Amino acid sequence: MTDTAQQAPARDEVVTHAHVQDVELPGGAGTFALITLDNGFDHTKPSSFGPAGLAELSDALDTLAERATKGEIVGAGITGKPFIFAVGADITGIPSITDRDQALEIARTGHEAFNKITQLSVPTFAFINGASMGGGVEVALYADYRTISSDVPAYALPECFLGLVPGWGGTYLVPNLIGTEKAAQLIIKNPLSQNRMIKGKNAFELGLADRLLQPVTFLEDSLAFAARVIKGEEKVERAPVDTSEDAWNAPLDEAQAEADAKTGKASPAPYKAIELMRAARTASREDAFEAENQALADLIMSDELRAGLYAFNLVQKRAKRPAGAPDKSLARKVTKVGIVGAGLMASQMALLFARKLKVPVLLTDLDQERVDKGVAYTHAEIDKLLAKGRLNSDGANRLKALVSGSTSKDGFADADFVIEAVFEEMSVKKKVFAEVEAVVSPECVLATNTSSLDITEMASELQHPERVVGFHFFNPVAVMPLLEIIRGDRTDDATLATAFATSRGLGKTSILVKNSPSFVVNRLLGRFMGDAGRIVDEGTPIEVVEQAFAGLTPMPPFMLISLVGPAIALHNSETLTKAFPERFYVSPNLAKVVEAKIPSFYGSDGAIDPKVLELFEAPASPVALTAEQVRERALESLADEVRKMLDEGVVQAPEDIDLAMITGAGFPFWNGGVTPLLDRTGISEKVTGKRFLEPGVASVTSS
Repeated sequence: MTDTAQQAPARDEVVTHAHVQDVELPGGAGTFALITLDNGFDHTKPSSFGPAGLAELSDALDTLAERATKGEIVGAGITGKPFIFAVGADITGIPSITDRDQALEIARTGHEAFNKITQLSVPTFAFINGASMGGGVEVALYADYRTISSDVPAYALPECFLGLVPGWGGTYLVPNLIGTEKAAQLIIKNPLSQNRMIKGKNAFELGLADRLLQPVTFLEDSLAFAARVIKGEEKVERAPVDTSEDAWNAPLDEAQAEADAKTGKASPAPYKAIELMRAARTASREDAFEAENQALADLIMSDELRAGLYAFNLVQKRAKRPAGAPDKSLARKVTKVGIVGAGLMASQMALLFARKLKVPVLLTDLDQERVDKGVAYTHAEIDKLLAKGRLNSDGANRLKALVSGSTSKDGFADADFVIEAVFEEMSVKKKVFAEVEAVVSPECVLATNTSSLDITEMASELQHPERVVGFHFFNPVAVMPLLEIIRGDRTDDATLATAFATSRGLGKTSILVKNSPSFVVNRLLGRFMGDAGRIVDEGTPIEVVEQAFAGLTPMPPFMLISLVGPAIALHNSETLTKAFPERFYVSPNLAKVVEAKIPSFYGSDGAIDPKVLELFEAPASPVALTAEQVRERALESLADEVRKMLDEGVVQAPEDIDLAMITGAGFPFWNGGVTPLLDRTGISEKVTGKRFLEPGVASVTSS
């Protein structure tokens, strides 16, 4: 190990230890050395590989090499602590790296340590007992044989999601084991699809493990498998990989096209990973690993990775301590929840409240048919969870019993938290809250799921306006992590604390938002979609506008409008244009689509619906922009709006804007959300005169 690697513990590395124990294999197969990776914490702090941990693993493997040579062991294996195999490199120290040589040393250290598994003179095994990601996936690939538990909840190579590549062997070992089609899915497509994870069963089906075993007796069965292999009683057969040039490169060509569509070539990582996988067809193992070392060094010193790590830090740390939230000791206990409305959004909320808080939830609506439909939806979703094995029959029955419905609000009398999810119209919401206030206790929180309306105005006619709070979910409720919690002018700390505590109970990421039109995500998306509509109305083809946003937003603007619904998008535009007429825009062509009741800009074939294009009125003097011009104009608008929101105090800091756009709108990690991209491209200074973040926060700091 070099001095660079040895210095790492000074930054408080949580060391993953390599505990070695001898196990006598069944059937008299001999003595087996089992390494257990364990950082000394429970499953809530997964084991990762930092310099000191790699050094310890390396030393343990050196000892095993000596013992194998002496004939003291017949095989060696590696497994993890309960529920966790290993989750990859310890990335916490990367922001402090200011020199490419340091980055190169990290890459080489991983290869050198893991290679010692392959170099052992006895058969080697990896027993993948729990979550396995990044370097955790890679270390297992160095073993001769692999077992995996059927209850492994997450298995992934997520590096391209952050701005890295699987650089400790992944781009060479994975395609040579399972072929490039499956490898491209794991290394490129899944990470670029909002970091999709697979499960243990899926990993086995892909060929990444040789045996799928049940969790109850996983280690015992894995050792029995090892014994049979070592004694020659069981053979492992793997599907051959087609290494002909066409068969190898065609899936990588497809992956490259997908990377173009998802990133707009704005993130170097997937392209570097594809380049390394192409070379893996003919490269020697040694040359392939050195190419990975060089790629990792380049990417570690890139702004895109630093932005990705900034985003990761926001989601992992800032999300757990919402800026500006009151002392959690002020929160009141929630023992029953009421929901006004029984439509799709309300029904999704009912299921979430019941599942996470395990308290009774009462849905109400204007007539029995709507109530019955809402309750039936939640029960059907519970049945799906039962069918997938995520609930047992008793759990499903208990959950169903928690969700009930009524046409009367009288059942809210003993509720501690009532949320409305009715039509987005101020007069309707005021009427609902007045009716609820007449029934509930003075301390019951009245929450609104409004996406754009004024919280203070909504509470203005109530006897207790201090207990009204914005509690804005994103659709689909169970999937999208973000909850915008909006403080009205008179919302008190106890109400706000209860809202944050409830959000935590629901497993959501919360940000505190000042009462302002459309809050954070919808305000920025409103500016973005308004600009897109204006540009199309001025004469740029929709297809050009859609192409311009690859790598900036999770989907093109008109696809996004189709997802949220043209009518909702139009309402948001109208709200924002009323508040800020000089910046926001209501597209007459969007209004025509809504009036025609066309639900999407896209047809079933994935192309723009011709019916939509027929409605669009061509301008008298069309101005057609290039995709690059469209993108620059949109970025300038976003920079302008972000600066105004910060100046108005809509959120506490730029980090909250980025956290909101990542978790509420799916903005990519490699951009760091929004503000690091605006800083990196120079747009921030061009439009606002200064950066949003200090150099080094989401970018490389020079030594």
